[in-house]
Amino acid sequence: MTKKVSMKDIKKLREETGAGVMEAKQMLEKFSGEYDKALKELIKTASKKVAKKADRTAGDGLVYSYIHSGSKIGSMVLVACETDFVAKTEVFIKLCHDIAMQACCEDYKTEEELLNAEYIKDPTKTISTLIMECTAKLGEKIELKKFVKFDVNA
Repeated sequence: MTKKVSMKDIKKLREETGAGVMEAKQMLEKFSGEYDKALKELIKTASKKVAKKADRTAGDGLVYSYIHSGSKIGSMVLVACETDFVAKTEVFIKLCHDIAMQACCEDYKTEEELLNAEYIKDPTKTISTLIMECTAKLGEKIELKKFVKFDVNA
């Protein structure tokens, strides 16, 4: 017996993956309303979409700074995207914030190390996963170009 697909689940799935309404609905129906299975499959689909954007040029973006409470640790990140339109969206700005906050958490030596780090707000994800999800939602190539961490006690 299949579980009825709710609008709440469709909306949540869309917000998490950037999928369209019909794509989210069809994926939930395919997995009989099992949200976690539909989410995993949509993430796989998003990975394929991201791979198609790999050869694009990310020539715009933001330099974003984060100062941790107490003002003893801070970071700056350069996150690139393709257009200034995307760089101004709430989704992109939140991604920059999350990456800059993550950069304050440990002493990452390279961008690659930061990208592979377990996301502090959700250990089931990495920073690369966040970028991939954002790429799927916004439809543009997004990449972490540079970061720097400042620490008064270092």
